[in-house]
Amino acid sequence: MLEAVRNAMRLPDLRNKILFTLMILVIYRIAAHIPVPGIDAAALETFFRNNSVLGLLDLFSGGALSNFSVVAMGVYPYITAQIIMQLAVGIVPQLERLSKEGGDAGRAQINRYTHLLAVPLAALNAFGQAIVLTQTNPPVLTNFGFTTPEAVMPTLAIILTMTAGTIFAVWLGELITNQGIGSGVSIIIFGGIVAGVPQQIGQMAASNTLSLVFFTILTVITIVGIIYINEGHRRIPVQYAKRVRGTKVYGGQSTYIPLKINSSGMIPLIFAISILIFPGVIAGYFTASSISWIRDAAYVVVNAFNQNSPVYWIVYFLMVVGFTYFYTDVIFRQQNLPESLQQQGGFIPGIRPGKKTEEYLNGVLQRITLVGALFLGIVAIMPFLVRDVTEQNTLLITSTGLLIVVGVVLDTMKQLQAQLVMRHYEGFIK
Repeated sequence: MLEAVRNAMRLPDLRNKILFTLMILVIYRIAAHIPVPGIDAAALETFFRNNSVLGLLDLFSGGALSNFSVVAMGVYPYITAQIIMQLAVGIVPQLERLSKEGGDAGRAQINRYTHLLAVPLAALNAFGQAIVLTQTNPPVLTNFGFTTPEAVMPTLAIILTMTAGTIFAVWLGELITNQGIGSGVSIIIFGGIVAGVPQQIGQMAASNTLSLVFFTILTVITIVGIIYINEGHRRIPVQYAKRVRGTKVYGGQSTYIPLKINSSGMIPLIFAISILIFPGVIAGYFTASSISWIRDAAYVVVNAFNQNSPVYWIVYFLMVVGFTYFYTDVIFRQQNLPESLQQQGGFIPGIRPGKKTEEYLNGVLQRITLVGALFLGIVAIMPFLVRDVTEQNTLLITSTGLLIVVGVVLDTMKQLQAQLVMRHYEGFIK
């Protein structure tokens, strides 16, 4: 990997792409330290120190959420919009037809819908985050809401500012995609995650050096496991029939379909943790109820969905496994491999084309996905398992963060290597 980076830096155009990517990341990090007006900084610090869930989300934003900056939501509303559109393509016939038959224009139209959907999602997310900060003790935001006339303008200003911050972050990501190296939105998320690592290392080193060594070793082992699973795939052999045209013979070659063990990436973890947050948050509103049985039931739910609860671990693990199967099946159906093979004259040796091929591929995918699903489930609950062993709460980077970081690094290095091969760089090929 280091050799590939060194070789890329010797080529002026690739060096400019790398430097451009780093410059965009610096701009994003500067924006992450510009707070939204009207924030009580001391109350905000106290609130985040006592809330582990928000601390996890803050790690993904690289401190932008704990500062309640203009890019506090990062690109996550856009990621949510992408997931919704991916699922909608498999459900809504018009979108499915646009995706299959529209070509580049169809994909551009779906991408436009995704951008438009990200705007209201960002506004709703901004409103929800601000509402939470008005209910803290002491309140982080004191002049927010639509209940009084004097609070309307500050409320609109905060929502519009944070929405614009998300769109700005997405725009920076697309600049990286078009003019830099790697997938821009993923690079933005990557930058936010790794930005907090030096501070976390310093805190561990100051409090417990042995814990730092332990977590470093555990982080390295986790990275190796993530790479092994992410790169692992099952090769399904495919044979193309020979076609004779005049005196020439076409086709007849053999290839394979690589079915990945983990084709869903980090999406199941995002689904699971997003849903698990809701029961505890909603039940928290009923803990002050005057009706005793409602108050008692609310406390049961709050305690069950606390991150220190074994119930939370078990439900989290099961949801990650379930969402891995669900999302993998949705993505696989959208690819429509059996029909594509049949149209191109390809077949799997020993398997009849059409329905039998679809059943065979689905069966193989279900079996290999079990390994990926169990691995994602273990990675998801790893911070909770090691919490009982050491005094620290998380890894150097959370397991979910590690999945993102490793995936982004692997994808970026593949793109960099492809750029080097395209330029026929002999030192790299050798």
